[in-house]
Amino acid sequence: MKLAMMYSFLKQDIDKIEEALHETIKADHPVLREASTQLLQAGGKRIRPVFVLLAGKFGDYDLEKMKTVAVALELIHMASLVHDDVIDDAELRRGKPTVKAKWDNRTAMYTGDYIFARSLEYLSALENPRIHRILSKTILEVCLGEMEQIKDKYNWNQHLRSYLRRIKRKTALLIAVSSRLGAIAASVDTKTEKALFRYGYYVGMSYQIIDDILDFTSTEQELGKPAGGDLLQGNITLPVIYAMEEKGFRQKLDMCFQDTNNTENIDITPLIQDIKESDAIERSYQMSERYLIKAYQAIEALPNIREKQTLKNIAKYIGKRRS
Repeated sequence: MKLAMMYSFLKQDIDKIEEALHETIKADHPVLREASTQLLQAGGKRIRPVFVLLAGKFGDYDLEKMKTVAVALELIHMASLVHDDVIDDAELRRGKPTVKAKWDNRTAMYTGDYIFARSLEYLSALENPRIHRILSKTILEVCLGEMEQIKDKYNWNQHLRSYLRRIKRKTALLIAVSSRLGAIAASVDTKTEKALFRYGYYVGMSYQIIDDILDFTSTEQELGKPAGGDLLQGNITLPVIYAMEEKGFRQKLDMCFQDTNNTENIDITPLIQDIKESDAIERSYQMSERYLIKAYQAIEALPNIREKQTLKNIAKYIGKRRS
């Protein structure tokens, strides 16, 4: 089953969120307007808004409140992608030219800042200080995750704990907070709120691990960007950490990346092949599965409504992704 079919009963509400996203990023400046619209039209799973809506179904579901939270969170995610592409010098995003590729780094940074500012402006319509405090703290953590990734580029002396902390800040927290803020906006009880937050966190960790696996196992056509791009950019992901336990792989990394200031002519195909032939991919899938089991457990005590089963189905889908 396709991911969108799992929450097809939310389609009307998701369409309203999509309309609000387009309306919110409209800018008077033509370059800002075109750059922002290009990013939005590139698509995406909209998984954060979906988690907001599903969490809200466990309480007093008010679409306007749900929409406000969902749009703000998706805009923050979009802004982070624009900034990521500048940091990673990425030319493609979902198979299409990035904002920095079509224009330049300065335009991309201001576009990201604009989208980020619009997200905060949009959320201001919701008069709930707790939601604003939680989101502010989350944004700080996301920024720390980005800074850690920059600091650790081409640092082969990384440990599993560093990687897990980084993806927690970079990916999992925003997904977890999507579930949490949807729950808070729907005035759920504290126990349910915590359960949904834990679910989102564990799913978010699994989601990023799977993404890191697919960076090595999928084709450029499937990824919408070159395979092994994270490694070429010096980002050490879980499969690389496990592969470095294999004899000789660390030495190959050192030889391949002698000049990290000039990576255009580096051929990482042999490194990708070594990773795929080792047990690094399978061990990474096992780590992802452990997080998914925790996600199932987190919501086990919640009421047996349709949305609970949908959350389980989404988790299962994420864990089964192979492309």
